[in-house]
Amino acid sequence: MAAAKTDLVIVESPAKAKTIERYLGGGYKVVASMGHLRDLPKSTMGVDIEHGFAPDYQPVKGREDVIDKLKKASKRAGTVYLATDPDREGEAISWHLKELLDIPDEKARRVTFNEITKNVVRDGIAHPRDIDQDLVDAQQARRILDRIVGYKLSPLLWRKIRKGLSAGRVQSVATRMVLDREREIRDFKPEEYWHLTATLRTDKGKTFTALYHGTQQKKQDLHSQAEVQTVVDAVQGKPFTIADMAHGTKKRSPSPPFITSTLQQEASRRLGMTPRRTMSIAQQLYEGVDVEGEGTIGLITYMRTDSLRLSEDALAAAGQFIRAHYGEEYYYGKPRRYKTGSNAQDAHEAIRPSVPSLTPEMVKKSLTGEQYRLYRLIWGRFTASQMSNAVYDNITVDAVCAGHVFRAYHSKIAFPGYTAVYDDNREEDEEQGGKKPLPELTVGQSVALDKLDPEQHFTAPPSRYSEATLIRAMEEKGIGRPSTYAPTITTITAREYVVKEGKYLKPTPLGETVTELMEQRFPDIVDVKFTARMESDLDRVEEGKTDWKGVLGEFYDGFSKDLEQAEEALSGTRIKVPDEVSSEICPNCGRNLVVKSGRFGRFLACPGYPECSFTMPLVVEMPGACPKCGGRIFKRTSKKGYTYYACEKGAECGFMSWDVPTKDVCPVCGKTMFKLAGKGQRKSFCINEACANFLPEDKRGYRRRSTSSATEGGEKKPAAKKTASRRKKEQA
Repeated sequence: MAAAKTDLVIVESPAKAKTIERYLGGGYKVVASMGHLRDLPKSTMGVDIEHGFAPDYQPVKGREDVIDKLKKASKRAGTVYLATDPDREGEAISWHLKELLDIPDEKARRVTFNEITKNVVRDGIAHPRDIDQDLVDAQQARRILDRIVGYKLSPLLWRKIRKGLSAGRVQSVATRMVLDREREIRDFKPEEYWHLTATLRTDKGKTFTALYHGTQQKKQDLHSQAEVQTVVDAVQGKPFTIADMAHGTKKRSPSPPFITSTLQQEASRRLGMTPRRTMSIAQQLYEGVDVEGEGTIGLITYMRTDSLRLSEDALAAAGQFIRAHYGEEYYYGKPRRYKTGSNAQDAHEAIRPSVPSLTPEMVKKSLTGEQYRLYRLIWGRFTASQMSNAVYDNITVDAVCAGHVFRAYHSKIAFPGYTAVYDDNREEDEEQGGKKPLPELTVGQSVALDKLDPEQHFTAPPSRYSEATLIRAMEEKGIGRPSTYAPTITTITAREYVVKEGKYLKPTPLGETVTELMEQRFPDIVDVKFTARMESDLDRVEEGKTDWKGVLGEFYDGFSKDLEQAEEALSGTRIKVPDEVSSEICPNCGRNLVVKSGRFGRFLACPGYPECSFTMPLVVEMPGACPKCGGRIFKRTSKKGYTYYACEKGAECGFMSWDVPTKDVCPVCGKTMFKLAGKGQRKSFCINEACANFLPEDKRGYRRRSTSSATEGGEKKPAAKKTASRRKKEQA
């Protein structure tokens, strides 16, 4: 009797292969394809548009050994389980593997794992299915759409603007969104407004502050110094009366668990991770980590998802954990279920810990610093999503004088609820003056006016997009899908259509030139609504509601006409990309330096080349102003490669700091606040030694030498921590 054949399981990554093989035990061999093994060729379009958009798929060059090994293994195997990632692209990779390895239909089975845990892996193998051709076709349509746009438009950009440029269906819209925001900022006209704060004193000498609210008839904003002076004249030297006091409670519900976009946004805000890095670390947590005492385990569920759905098992496990570790009152009382957006594919659960009872502290020793911080974020958000509301006690006090109302507010937490695990720190919930307790007050009580503090303000333009806020905007507008957000941003920055200044994205002259051409000649490609409709069309292909070739044909009819008209209109035209002029002056000839791009990135160069060949590293202007002279602060790199921040006037001013300037200003002295360099959220502090709010260097989080007035020539970077090997050498 012949021995039973071993079944073959093909996954994408070696890390996942080791974990799954251990879970399945004998009778299974698990191997990794290392991603795509078949794709459209790089050198040609690889799509026969005239014959139904037939793709010419080819084995990926350089992967011949992997393909050969998989072919041999699949022929020897009994059943071949195709266990690539549980999304459109993963489905397409499984289909390509089946075709490339020539696996018969009856032998090829598709399995998916939303989490890499023993029970889920075994259950997935026990319930295989056929490859979902609708999912494959949706991915084929996306791939071919992007190939057509890239291979048809890019040569036009080479001829009309500059060699080496490229265009893409989603990247072009993302670039336009960044440019549109920049246009809003340029067109913005600030409006003046004022805050008027009264410091009031009770007969017992207790003081509190109240902000001008309006008249007793209506709320009123102050728009000019004259309006402020009218109020000041009316109340100056007169007693105030406590006219009203309102006590109440406010409940705040937890945020839902993460989906791909919100994870990328929160990891950027809290941990300082780029979307690309976030997804890389999340992939490691999903595929499996060797946890002390547990073995190799996938710590989170699949991280490319747009659904807020949670499994019943996960909800039950979360409830049990919360009641056991925090108490019955911290559990909401029943599972919280969150509504998924109408545009979501809803293919997978929300991102959550695979084992809710496995706390971050329990696995900390087994994780890298980045893995631990991201797991803690995911675990905390999920656990909090099933907990009780946080409850706040609020009190609002209206002090009235001469018909004018000044309002004081205080809020304190009465029951922490979900914030015991995860405080989402929502900025919109913070109220001015809400942190300092109010003295005992009663309605009808008289209080004296100590002083009035008027503050002039101007409305600010909208902020530039950061990577996180651009992802949020793309999600809201239906541009791209969870798997495309991070690669899209990587692409537009790598091609220098957009640059990162600090944490914000800014269009380059090249990006503006390309986008303006696209707006004139290919309005559909850079139209947000059109691109969102294309995503919806791809979703309908996935659902089996429309034919993928029909979607391609409808798109190509309009696109080919635009292409033909653009070629005709731009015949003989060459579009010049304007120089990006900086405020830096060439020390040799006095011209303003311009930004250039080279093999090592962007740099500043004299526009007088070849007569003047002066170059220097690119200067990045930081927020805030020099605390010594009020000049601009530039980000610079020292001769030893360290990043520091210095006044634009250099040695003339002498200010330099290793700390990072922020957009915050000190509430006491009004000078720019700084924060420690490094990833993650950092609390800003005042470095003005003459200010009462000054934070000495030894209290900023680490010990360092004084550098507040150093110059680059005398730079002293904080000493690095000594490694064990370095200590041994010194001792020897």
